Amino acid sequence: MNISLNVNGRSHALEIADGNTPLLWVIRDILDLKGTKFGCGKAACGACTLHVDGEAVRSCSYGVKFAEGKEITTIEGLGTKENPHPVQQAWIEEVVPQCGYCQPGFMMATAALLNKVPKPTDQDIDDNIINVCRCATYYRMRKAIHRAAELHTPNEVVQNQNA
Repeated sequence: MNISLNVNGRSHALEIADGNTPLLWVIRDILDLKGTKFGCGKAACGACTLHVDGEAVRSCSYGVKFAEGKEITTIEGLGTKENPHPVQQAWIEEVVPQCGYCQPGFMMATAALLNKVPKPTDQDIDDNIINVCRCATYYRMRKAIHRAAELHTPNEVVQNQNA
């Protein structure tokens, strides 16, 4: 199956054996963007979260055929080292990660939340950020989400064109 994907502002024409292949594996194994992580394979943990047309999507269970013609953003496309997205900046300021494995998924889920709810309450965070962190850095993440809201302009799109 031939498929065309737009990932982090770049077009990719790919030949995929099966359109039901999870988008996660196309992103990681074919496009070599390793920031999006595999966690559970069941869309439960959120380590694989990325954006499809601005919506947070668990890519481990999202068939690549559903991504055709849509704008896909991975953690590599959210911001750059020189110009981090407000969520990335807040994560740095609040020293959120311990092991860091799940953090790209949390950051992508947070960026999508802030585009819908620019000033989230603790209840908004509890209702929307349902990813799992084995290190339990939830307190620091909550602080970082509130900090990111202070830094964020709604519907801000920062794309790293070099991803």
